[in-house]
Amino acid sequence: MVVVDNRSAVRRVLLITLCLNLVVMGLKVWVGWWTGSLSLLADALHSVTDSANNVLGLVASRFSSPVPDREHPYGHQKFEAVGALGIAAFLGIACFEILQGAIERILKGSEPVRISGPELWFLLIILGINIFVAFYERHVGRRVGSPILIADAQHTMSDVWVTISVLAGLIGIWIFKFQWLDIVLAFPVALLVFFSGWSVLKQNLPWLVDEIAIAPEAVHEIAMTVPGVINCHAIASRGIVGRQVFIEMHLVVDVKDVESAHQITEEVESRLEQRFGPARILTHVEPPSYQSAQISYEDSHL
Repeated sequence: MVVVDNRSAVRRVLLITLCLNLVVMGLKVWVGWWTGSLSLLADALHSVTDSANNVLGLVASRFSSPVPDREHPYGHQKFEAVGALGIAAFLGIACFEILQGAIERILKGSEPVRISGPELWFLLIILGINIFVAFYERHVGRRVGSPILIADAQHTMSDVWVTISVLAGLIGIWIFKFQWLDIVLAFPVALLVFFSGWSVLKQNLPWLVDEIAIAPEAVHEIAMTVPGVINCHAIASRGIVGRQVFIEMHLVVDVKDVESAHQITEEVESRLEQRFGPARILTHVEPPSYQSAQISYEDSHL
């Protein structure tokens, strides 16, 4: 199996988006400080995590080579999943900070928000940059199969909705003088941030805890289509389909020489690679007396 290393493309995208996120963060901090808007400053905090996530992604990508070595015979791709979990942690911190700021402003009061047309135009520019970053990262992430780019694009997309809600609130303050909108909008901002972090966690945790990647019945069905295979059992899998999967199975073949058995297992592995690749497959060839009706992996096989 040829292992494809797309880390250079990932790093290039992360560097571009890091520069754009720094611009967005700076504009939000400046407008938020100038107007006194809590919701916009909370949104700026969200953008701080965007930049931090890019840096984290660059570090994770540096160590997440899919090519195995002596110390890491299964490759290093879990480093990238760890980086994605770091993004989830940053989002959790941002959610807490936003809620804390909103509650403090309710209890202690604050100065009224001062907003005008130029500040709203700045926010429209910020919104456009965020939309570009989200779609750009997601497109490249799906093309090269990078979880760190897909996770960061999802985070940036949450930033788009946050900016839209904050912009709507500030327009309401500008036109109708509804000062309470600024505090009220801080709470859905926090919920959007939390939901984004939870989605990233849910997508990457299965990779780290070796959750089943492919139903054993699906592997069994493909293996049994190969002539010479009379039984397939004790099937286990881990990883993520489309990114990297590892499959282990016991195969009973109806041949008596090693060379024929090897050709059959090669054909089984080739068909599985075509269906679920990239994949690394370990096949235990067994004689007919070792047949079993237990398709999935059991403790008795440890």
